[in-house]
Amino acid sequence: MTYLGIIDDILENKKAFWTAKEICQQPGMWGETQDILTANAGDINDFLAPIIAINRLQIILTGAGTSAYVGESLTPYLMQNSDKNVIGIATTDLVSGPHLYFKRKIPTLLVSFSRSGSSPESLAAVSLAEQMVDDCYQLIITCNSDGKLYEMSKSEQNSFALLMPPETHDKSFAMTSSFTSMVYAAFMMLSNHPDRSKEIGKAASLVIDTKNDMLKNVAKKSFWRVVYIGSNGFKGLAREAALKLLELTDGKIISVYESSLGFRHGPKSIITGNTLVFMFISNDPYTRKYDLDLLNELQKDNLAGKIIALSARSEDDLGTVDTHIKIEGMDNAEDVELLLPYITCAQIYAFHRSLVLGNTPDSPSSSGTVNRVVEGVKLYNYDKKLE
Repeated sequence: MTYLGIIDDILENKKAFWTAKEICQQPGMWGETQDILTANAGDINDFLAPIIAINRLQIILTGAGTSAYVGESLTPYLMQNSDKNVIGIATTDLVSGPHLYFKRKIPTLLVSFSRSGSSPESLAAVSLAEQMVDDCYQLIITCNSDGKLYEMSKSEQNSFALLMPPETHDKSFAMTSSFTSMVYAAFMMLSNHPDRSKEIGKAASLVIDTKNDMLKNVAKKSFWRVVYIGSNGFKGLAREAALKLLELTDGKIISVYESSLGFRHGPKSIITGNTLVFMFISNDPYTRKYDLDLLNELQKDNLAGKIIALSARSEDDLGTVDTHIKIEGMDNAEDVELLLPYITCAQIYAFHRSLVLGNTPDSPSSSGTVNRVVEGVKLYNYDKKLE
């Protein structure tokens, strides 16, 4: 088999097989995730419908690292499509300051995202929510049937766990298909979004088939600073893209993220001749104006080494942009649907840049101090007297 243009024997030799395979399998995983949602639609509705009907309900989307960025990417869309207070807060923040976020008299649905289902902060966040909120509900979206979160959910009356396809329990270090499948499952479960798994999957498959060589060639260039820019939900996605590059290159590349409007307020200082800029252009007609304004400004500045703009609308005026990645068949897509093909592009670039630098994508931490499931976290009991 060949993944991302490289035969499996070479991938295995370079310790890159699983990362490449799991990037490429994503469109299929979204279809399988939709099948799981359809098969469990009755149970999902029975659990969620009464909770969503609760007045003053707060919905917290949480996870650690990449799993936290699921919530960050989805929060703007779910806020727009709900009358509830929806907020993305990482478990790493919830655990260090639970009293800042959990309110005893505010009904709360804690939506936990976790590939392994066993990260210490995720387990602690669930426990703290139960301790500190009188009317607490747990929705767990995970990729591991053997994870502690999934096991815990079986014995909790106010909990519901949805398992992603088993292949999304990525064998590689970096979260790829786990991230995108949990994104897809969450926006489908928490909104009335129609099934678009085939259309989104087709768009991402075209990216993998037609943009891999271009991204591979860009990865060969000596860009030591990479910036990912996006507005609203795409800011959360930009954060995930920056982390993916940082992880797979073992910190050799400086990668940052920002919003289109926020970039001018200092972060723009990072732009030099060896800076690569990725811009995630919104499909929203209002937001897109700000994205395109910044894109045009960066082009006129003529300081960045290269600018890659990702967009889906045919009428986007991208001027003299160095490289335009057009997401085919998504002219009328909502931004939440573009999260998946957009991040696929960032994953592919990070994968190839890792190989160019001589890294091993499946286990990129040469020091061994960064682990697939975080280690070394000391947890403390929360004293109720402090509430």
